[in-house]
Amino acid sequence: MAARITPGACVMFVMAGTGKEAERISRALIEERLAACANIIGPVRSIYRWRGKVEDAREYLIMIKTRSSLTSRIERAVRKLHSYEVPEIIALKIASGSTPYLDWIAQNTHAPKQSRRGAGKA
Repeated sequence: MAARITPGACVMFVMAGTGKEAERISRALIEERLAACANIIGPVRSIYRWRGKVEDAREYLIMIKTRSSLTSRIERAVRKLHSYEVPEIIALKIASGSTPYLDWIAQNTHAPKQSRRGAGKA
């Protein structure tokens, strides 16, 4: 199995407050073909500072496999579906990976919409 270097794929991390919220966000991203896969892990324990206090909460981590070019669309979709005022939305580029898996990500996500300006002109 050969690995290939790719600038086109990434993994995004989103934390959700409940398993149901994580599932709702994940399904929406898959149905819209913004993500090829979303893994829900949890509950996990999160310790963080919020509004001057240290918080200790149970959350669910969503690991999203997608195209780097779709991250802004995913961020907009997550913000619409998420209950948090400031949801965690982080994207990390995949430096290299299994060629068949990276191809699968590309095949199961939409390419970003191209500008129609100038289409059909010679």
